[in-house]
Amino acid sequence: MRPRQIAVLVAVLILTAVTGVLVARGGPVTGAAEVTVTEHTTVPGVAGPARPSGRATSSGTGPSKTASAGAAGSASSQGSPVPAAGATAGGQGTASAGARPASNVPMRKLRPGEKPPQFVIFSFDGAGSHTKWQEFLATAETVDARFTGFLTGLYLLADDNRERYTGPGHAPGKSSVGFGGTPQEVATLVGDLNTAYATGHEIGTHYNGHFCSGAEPSADAWSTADWNSELDQFFGFLTRYRQNNPGVALPTLTVPTSSIKGGRTQCLEGTWDQLVPAWKRHGLTYDSSVNAPAAGVSWPVRTDGIWEFAMPYVYSPGFGGMVVNMDYNMWVKFNGGRTQPGTEKQLRDKVYRTYTYLYEQTFAGNRAPLLVANHFNNWNGNAFNPAVRSFMQDYCGRPETVCATYQDVIAWMELQDPAVLERLQDQAPVAGSAP
Repeated sequence: MRPRQIAVLVAVLILTAVTGVLVARGGPVTGAAEVTVTEHTTVPGVAGPARPSGRATSSGTGPSKTASAGAAGSASSQGSPVPAAGATAGGQGTASAGARPASNVPMRKLRPGEKPPQFVIFSFDGAGSHTKWQEFLATAETVDARFTGFLTGLYLLADDNRERYTGPGHAPGKSSVGFGGTPQEVATLVGDLNTAYATGHEIGTHYNGHFCSGAEPSADAWSTADWNSELDQFFGFLTRYRQNNPGVALPTLTVPTSSIKGGRTQCLEGTWDQLVPAWKRHGLTYDSSVNAPAAGVSWPVRTDGIWEFAMPYVYSPGFGGMVVNMDYNMWVKFNGGRTQPGTEKQLRDKVYRTYTYLYEQTFAGNRAPLLVANHFNNWNGNAFNPAVRSFMQDYCGRPETVCATYQDVIAWMELQDPAVLERLQDQAPVAGSAP
């Protein structure tokens, strides 16, 4: 492990131990819910608010928090087999997706003195809204953008079958973000996932129950056995979606389980030394959950064999200060995460200004991949997703700019000469303070 990587990991562990979070609270959610936000001190360079995850709703779908030991998850994961690529259970599972379009990333080594492309990585936690899938697929097509949907596995489980999920330490059928709705909604989601994968986009994991701080045992308390249980169940929802939804005619899911190589944990929670063995056991090679060890946008590093795309804590001229570059964190920064009719355009403009400023800083600076982390949502009058779509449409077609998936950016980095990549990674972060 390189000295910088060791320093990054130590900093992450120290800062994670002392930082507070902003959390959304409420009961199990299947639709819209009010969000109550509790604020603690935020350490510069560390993610502030935790984020809800789920479908597009008119207001925040807040994670619920309940308590008990992690026995349920631990017991179910011991010795549990990991689904193989494209594995089936009882005749269920994923089928071959056929040919996909080639990557939009120029897969070649940099020439001496050449700058890397400006990568922009769009991601959406939960990835359960048909309307939002259609909107972003259509927008991406116009500018040859690719993006990543971090799927909540429970959205492949109809509400009536909720008892088939047991979160680590939680009762069967419990979730902080609901389940897949009606069988028809599950069928529609299967179609959306197929379309996304077939057109070059990436599917990753947002795990399942979304148990954050306050819904104990939350992900911060989970052991490796608990994470193995959560991931076993996630992949099981993909391979056994028909078995888990009996009596329903569902289309064939054509997203191979072998294509899922990374994700984002709920509310950016989890302990590194407990997560890494579970990631490796399930064939995952990257993560985008760790709080950035320093303010600003910087290049990803590989630690313990895992590429970490840390969540950046950045200066935003739109919000007039520092914020984690994620929609929910921006909402909390704006007004504490409350729905305020009449403020939609104001918030939308602030979000768009944040993205454009970060693009300008990285493009003219270290060219580090810019993470645009979001959810499919209609929060605060649909203030966020239109700003993301506008930014995608306005910037993804620019020269020397590639809006790509995590896996394609990783493939590009691994193609470079190690010394060249190390020089990129050793550059100072940008947008870490007010200009």
